[in-house]
Amino acid sequence: QVQLVESGGGLVQPGGSLRLSCAASGSIFRFANVGWYRQAPGKQRELVVTIPSFGSITYAGRFTISKDNAKNTAYLQIDSLMPEDTAVYYCRLEVPGGNSYWGQGTQVTVSS
Repeated sequence: QVQLVESGGGLVQPGGSLRLSCAASGSIFRFANVGWYRQAPGKQRELVVTIPSFGSITYAGRFTISKDNAKNTAYLQIDSLMPEDTAVYYCRLEVPGGNSYWGQGTQVTVSS
């Protein structure tokens, strides 16, 4: 069983930046694909960005996902935050064999 713990969320002003962390237990992290998702109030959970198991960093516009296998941790950097980025952000690990694991989520609120 893999445990995931997200952190780094909070209240930030429009135009600011945040870096979210997703710490994983166990030794399978380096073999896992990682994805960051978000769910805004009243909306379905949506994919933000993913990174394959062998990747170290992927850029997707204002979102940057990175993976540090030595620390068993994935990160999501969000720049130029906008109010519509307000959501609970979740990380997901997809491990060899097809199992996937979710964290509990971290709240990001963008407001002045």
